[in-house]
Amino acid sequence: MQHPERKQARGIDTPGRSRRFTDAVYSGAGDAKALYAELQAAQHAFDPPPPEYKLFIGEMHGHTSLSDGDPDIDRYFTHLRDELKLDFGAVSDHDHGGVGKPELWVGNPSKWNVIQEKVKEYYRPGTFTTLLAYERDAYPYYNNMVIYYRGHEGKMFRGVHDGEITAAELRSLLADKNILVIPHDTYYLSAGADFNAIPTELIPPLIEIYSRGDATEYMGNPANDLDALIEGGWWQDALRKGAHMGCIAGSDDHFCKNGVILKDVLYPHNFPGLTGVWTTENTAEGIFDALRARRCYGFMGGNVRIDFRINGHWMGEAFACPARQERTVWYNITADADVRRVTVVKNCRDQCIFGQPSMLYFDYRQEREEDCYYLRIELADGRFAWTSPIWIRTASEPQQ
Repeated sequence: MQHPERKQARGIDTPGRSRRFTDAVYSGAGDAKALYAELQAAQHAFDPPPPEYKLFIGEMHGHTSLSDGDPDIDRYFTHLRDELKLDFGAVSDHDHGGVGKPELWVGNPSKWNVIQEKVKEYYRPGTFTTLLAYERDAYPYYNNMVIYYRGHEGKMFRGVHDGEITAAELRSLLADKNILVIPHDTYYLSAGADFNAIPTELIPPLIEIYSRGDATEYMGNPANDLDALIEGGWWQDALRKGAHMGCIAGSDDHFCKNGVILKDVLYPHNFPGLTGVWTTENTAEGIFDALRARRCYGFMGGNVRIDFRINGHWMGEAFACPARQERTVWYNITADADVRRVTVVKNCRDQCIFGQPSMLYFDYRQEREEDCYYLRIELADGRFAWTSPIWIRTASEPQQ
């Protein structure tokens, strides 16, 4: 991009207006095939290199008969591994063990001991990764949140009062580099959160943006069933506040239907939730570290592959960029249904809407001290996917 006045005249630009592209168009008579090849090369001259990570798909949230689910834990893991052919999976039974049933920590061996042993039993590094996790209430901050462990052993975290949490207890959990706290159902009156009230340092690095019928992007989004919804509990509320919060998705299934698209069930409850993670290896440490880095996205089941980068930086990253330097926004999506619409959401507003599964454009405008970008993808069958954001803060210009 060479025109010296382009940033004065435009806020967004494309490789189709590069000098190389323009000169090929205005080259006069010639070999049309060669000219079209040159136009294609100009269009893709700014594409990033192939990904240095591998993509793995998994289930982050589900329940067994150890709490309030139907399947036993063996059936749960074999369903994920053998029927869904997922790369990784977490079991996340409630710490209360199901109403009227013993808590996970009760007994010797306890249900928590059983969970840890089963997670180890089904772990096959490089083939099928299991994550140790459980769900606990955390009133009044999140009420429902899942705690994930980097390893396959760990103690359960009980606070001053079971089912509740204090700011000090939450702060301690968030400071532990070997666990990951992810809230869900943050928008319900009965189980919600208020990101407008919660201090930014108590907002976790990820949110469960979707479970069956429940999408938490913003109030009124079409992938959320209508219920007792409240303001302040939505992902965009946290992002507007400046939180560096990425996203995952999980089925939150209790009937061994994790990852399954259901027939004869009304939208959006027919679609499960799955998570894509870009990492170096399919191991517990590899998956966990990528999740903690927010190099992940959530989607409503099926097979959706999303690569989203800005200036070579991956989803989940925060980096510095001089105010006058363009941001090269690029994505590539492959899915098991046609891509109907891809929206680039900048600072919680729709900046660009595309009908193509792959796109690159230049954004010339710094709007805030730190700008936030993420993708919302809509497929032809009504499924949605969301990427973790990329944050760009203003860097000082070098002295001339």
